[in-house]
Amino acid sequence: MARAAAEQLRLADVVQSWLGRPVLVIGDAMLDEWRFADSDRLCREAPAPVLTLRRRISAAGGAANTAVNIATLGGRSVLVAPVGADAAGDELHDCLDRAGVWDRTVSQPGRYTPVKRRMLAGDQILLREDSGDPDDPLSDLGVDCLLTALDCASEELRAASGGEKPTLVVCDYGLGALPAPVRAWLVEHRDRYATVALDAHDLADWRGLAPTVVTPSFAEATRLLARAGAVRPTMHPATSADPAGGRELHLEHPEVDPADGPSELTVGTAPGAAGTRRTDGPTGEPTPGESRVAMTRDGLSVTGTGVTVNAEVGAGVDRAVLAESRLAELRAHTGAAVVAVTLDTEGAVVGGVDGAPARSHSTPVPASHAVGAGDAYLAAMTLALAADAPLSTAAQLAQLAATSTVAGTGTCVCRREDLLAALGRPAPDDRQVLVDTGHLTEIVAEHRRAGRSIVFTNGCFDVLHRGHIRYLEQARALGDLLVVAVNSDGSVRRLKGADRPVNPIEDRAALLAALTCVDHVVVFEEDSPATLIEAVRPDVYVKGGDYPPELVPEAPLVQRLGGQVRTLGYVPDRSTSAIIDRIRAYGQEGATGAQAGPPPAVETSGTAGAGTATTTGADAPPLTGKAP
Repeated sequence: MARAAAEQLRLADVVQSWLGRPVLVIGDAMLDEWRFADSDRLCREAPAPVLTLRRRISAAGGAANTAVNIATLGGRSVLVAPVGADAAGDELHDCLDRAGVWDRTVSQPGRYTPVKRRMLAGDQILLREDSGDPDDPLSDLGVDCLLTALDCASEELRAASGGEKPTLVVCDYGLGALPAPVRAWLVEHRDRYATVALDAHDLADWRGLAPTVVTPSFAEATRLLARAGAVRPTMHPATSADPAGGRELHLEHPEVDPADGPSELTVGTAPGAAGTRRTDGPTGEPTPGESRVAMTRDGLSVTGTGVTVNAEVGAGVDRAVLAESRLAELRAHTGAAVVAVTLDTEGAVVGGVDGAPARSHSTPVPASHAVGAGDAYLAAMTLALAADAPLSTAAQLAQLAATSTVAGTGTCVCRREDLLAALGRPAPDDRQVLVDTGHLTEIVAEHRRAGRSIVFTNGCFDVLHRGHIRYLEQARALGDLLVVAVNSDGSVRRLKGADRPVNPIEDRAALLAALTCVDHVVVFEEDSPATLIEAVRPDVYVKGGDYPPELVPEAPLVQRLGGQVRTLGYVPDRSTSAIIDRIRAYGQEGATGAQAGPPPAVETSGTAGAGTATTTGADAPPLTGKAP
């Protein structure tokens, strides 16, 4: 038990050590779109389900999701990629901004942003529609712009890190973002980056890069071996761990013209052995565009694009055993110091120049839960190696990051606090609610890196009442973090008059901080929150009132900073001014000994924004005032 706790502490220390590490991601960025529908009948025209769309969400995909995972895990993430000048590109920019990724993507007019649209019913993916033509090459101008962005982003990261060489992650999924001139530039400027991670469908395109780590899938690894002519037989000992029962495993490389597509690699018993290749029956989800591998239900074979793993004895060939036996060859063919062969539901096999291969395991989940898990694996592996963690540690953290993201449907994103929680080491509780401006900006930056949206509101909040509570709860529901800026005593006096505030700033701030819907409270001395808004750069700025958002004085500033303005309607019969007048009315009646009955009825409206309040009664004059 003590040893396990010590191991978890060591892993958590590595996670803490990579905070702020500069990472540049370049490659094929795409948008993942998820459409969730209900279906309770078939249509009349065909035996197909009738779908009723309930909600739609979008997320960064491909290289963009790798950049998001690096940011949410605590790294300083920059993305360089071609993005179409279209609606999908706009959504992708929003996804990157929310995650705190430095968006250095290059707009490509006339080129579409790749999109993967998934339609689901009952957590089951019914179909996927892909758009964006991978055969549409970048123009010469587009390539020049991409190289310029790559050069500038590299220098920007280095300058922001005090001269430290950044880490580079290359995500090449064959969608045209990395043409030959870009690959040549990266090879030529390899020495500008300390650690280089490569995730590519076709590893043969990257000879000369000398990456620190490559993370091929089983299909990608076997395809590389086939193309390299690595076809000599391999004999495994006859042990219980040997899935072929001691039989000779054979790699067959059919004579196929490379121009016709990737060569096929068949892994099975040696020629002449009993049994023949068997790939009939349900074959899961072989997807040519992604070179995925899926286990057949009969347990005898694994099929995928260009790859068939098959054995007639036992449960079939153990892909982990096969991958482990080829790690040295994969390192030689890629020039990588570390090779991590990912085996989807079976985990991964990782090997370096020194030491025994590391084997990690995962838990099988529905396919809709695992989209993007490889991006989380790549991000954690890269950050760990960049932080000089031992290979075994990097392998553990990478697998844990991938595994901890697959709890629900959607594109997988691993956050630093989730990874620490999985290690039994929750992130330190930095819920210091009352903060100063300097500390607030640091806290906001950390939350942005974790992919959270920031909601900001301000007011005097002199006498806290139910209208305030309702308003703040509604504001909190608009994002992930609510920051409340409260006027100082001097500011309130200038705005409300010499007899305000009723409660000093210490009391007002303490009451706000005690509310569960409020994450952070900051006090400001100015009459306007403009300086704080510039520091916080909120995603959503909230004011109370029944006027349109464009009439909010702070609206132009918020919108210039990339945020949106929301106004929340009044909560009836609630107003600070009315409460204060009621209290004063009680005091005046008590001083004169008046016993004329209860105080006048009050009709109020107002929240933390601006509003009016009126009282009605036989002798009560109209009252006007602004709620804080």
